[in-house]
Amino acid sequence: MNPQAKLVFIISLLLGTTITISSNHWIMAWTGLEINTLAILPLISKSHHPRAIEAATKYFLVQATASALVLFSSMTNAWHTGQWDITQLTHPTSCAILTSAIAIKLGLVPFHFWFPEVLQGSPLTTGLLLSTIMKLPPLALLFMTSPSLNPTFMTTLAILSAALGGWMGLNQTQIRKILAFSSISHLGWMTIIVAYSPKLALLNFYLYSLMTAAVFLTLNTIKVTKLSTLMTAWTKKPSLSAMLLLTLLSLAGLPPLTGFLPKWLIIQELTKQDMTPTATILSLLSLLGLFFYLRLAYCATITLPPHTTNHMKQWHINKPISVLIPILTTMSIILLPISPVIFAAI
Repeated sequence: MNPQAKLVFIISLLLGTTITISSNHWIMAWTGLEINTLAILPLISKSHHPRAIEAATKYFLVQATASALVLFSSMTNAWHTGQWDITQLTHPTSCAILTSAIAIKLGLVPFHFWFPEVLQGSPLTTGLLLSTIMKLPPLALLFMTSPSLNPTFMTTLAILSAALGGWMGLNQTQIRKILAFSSISHLGWMTIIVAYSPKLALLNFYLYSLMTAAVFLTLNTIKVTKLSTLMTAWTKKPSLSAMLLLTLLSLAGLPPLTGFLPKWLIIQELTKQDMTPTATILSLLSLLGLFFYLRLAYCATITLPPHTTNHMKQWHINKPISVLIPILTTMSIILLPISPVIFAAI
């Protein structure tokens, strides 16, 4: 892709995200979401592979449907209350429609079917954008409307997302699909807490984005998209494989790594809200995710050649490692000890 065109699309992505996050009016928020959708489509389909074109088409149709529902929800609310302000979403029907629309945009269960397919058809760098920056505007809308949301509906969506995200990732061999189901599972944790502690949901999103960025950039450097090719990555870049192991364990939420922090805080907050059974169910469902993270970690670091997998041998490419990877990996590992500073910030 032409570098100038790519720059325009990236700037448009940032612009759309900024407009949605900073807007008070529903039409401005909708405009930002549309700019985002239109900017990411060329980045998804830039390889001109039929799979990429299919992913871009699916993404466009799903996001257009969700945007129409956002408009419909805001118009219904304005019709009943005379308010176009995002924080004044008070009509119950509008709240339900908006929650469904944002669930479609985020890829929450039962509106999750598009996300693994789109991520599988996209390049790794575009997959990183889809998993992180594209989730921020819908989450910002959830944050702003959190007092109006129905906690029971949100809890149902969250538990279903955590369950299916873990369950459906178990049998995958494509790493992008595994990361897609991982994203769905993490979104379940964010969704369950947004009605009770919106700042905690945002903290979870920031830490998730940090760890996911480290994983995607590492995979992009060693040029790996399948478990079978991940098995030979150790001989090419041992240091990167070791960093990938730690980042994956952090994503799984194991102490004493950074990924344990949001899970710990969310379980603590749910217990304060007298939702101990829900917290227990979520904790048990996170074990499903732990299984496929351990599987990825095993393939990345413990399985050394010679072995019996059938795949094409890759050339050793001395591609320079991005300076972002060690920074993001370090933050994915060591932020738990400074959690009191993070508590003070939120």
